[in-house]
Amino acid sequence: MTAAPSVPGVITAEQVVQTARSIAAIQDATGGIPWPEGHVDAWNHIECLMALTVAGLRDEARRGFDWLVRHQRPDGSWPMKLVGDEAVEAGGESNHAAYVAVGVWHDLLVTGDMDFARSMWPVVARALDFVVDLQTTRGEIVWERNVAGEPAAYALLTGSSSVHQGLRCGVLLAERLGDPQPDWELAADRLGHALTAHPEAFADKSRFSMDWYYPILGGAVRGAQAAQRLDLEWDTFVVPGLGARCVSDQPWVTGAESCELVMTLDALGDDERALAVFADMQHLRHEDGSYWTGWQFVNGKHFPHERSGYTAAAVILAADALSRTTPGSGVFRDAGGQQVRITGECGCERAHA
Repeated sequence: MTAAPSVPGVITAEQVVQTARSIAAIQDATGGIPWPEGHVDAWNHIECLMALTVAGLRDEARRGFDWLVRHQRPDGSWPMKLVGDEAVEAGGESNHAAYVAVGVWHDLLVTGDMDFARSMWPVVARALDFVVDLQTTRGEIVWERNVAGEPAAYALLTGSSSVHQGLRCGVLLAERLGDPQPDWELAADRLGHALTAHPEAFADKSRFSMDWYYPILGGAVRGAQAAQRLDLEWDTFVVPGLGARCVSDQPWVTGAESCELVMTLDALGDDERALAVFADMQHLRHEDGSYWTGWQFVNGKHFPHERSGYTAAAVILAADALSRTTPGSGVFRDAGGQQVRITGECGCERAHA
């Protein structure tokens, strides 16, 4: 078994395992890993499973994958929010469904367990078919299908960026399992084109830092365009010594966004800034290894007053990315390894019309 990651001078392998155990401590009897307020959503749940796998808590991660199998609906989606077995928000989000492909591909990279990947393949296939069915003519993927079966009227930049990574991981998983999915690859290419060339395709959520860095983290935007994108809003979202803001208009840094920015910088080879942001956000660490969700730096208080599993998970994944410890450490870095290939009509003409 691969040792847990460490980042010298910032976090030790023992501390990473302690953080993973803080995630396992909130896992419920059904295998779900809830938000502090008690609901489970598939995306944050999967991120926690990835962190548990990195830290070597494989049994807990497998229990979490079992939760995904049990709660997936026939159309391939998961309810937006589950409390126990009750769907308190029943619509299905495209980015929630797509992320299972990232989780299963990551598990295969880290563990090499082909039998497990094969067992999860039907889950991944249903989920990504649900996702692709929500793609518009222009190429963006709308954020939700409601309980009446109606697709949302718009797409979200962060969500579509995460979907892009999910589709890319799904394509890689399909090839590894000998069941290629060219429709997913074409959908990823069309989505990547929309993310790089059609900002008008997405609802304006630009006050959120995720809309700033996620097109890069999800692999659609790389190279000079990515570097320019980060530099343009760096001073808006990064607070030296503290980490990254969640939103531009509030004095509030958050651990998950900070660590996702770390992985974004790592994906671009910007090692110096990645390490600096990772070190800066460690003020959110609790003595038990968990992490506060955020810090309101004008009031000088943790906000919200909670320690979240998804924040701890982002720390572990960022530590792995920086240290290159596990074979899955490049799951975000490699999301941009595929060249966007658009052949024929991409829908641009109709979009502009």
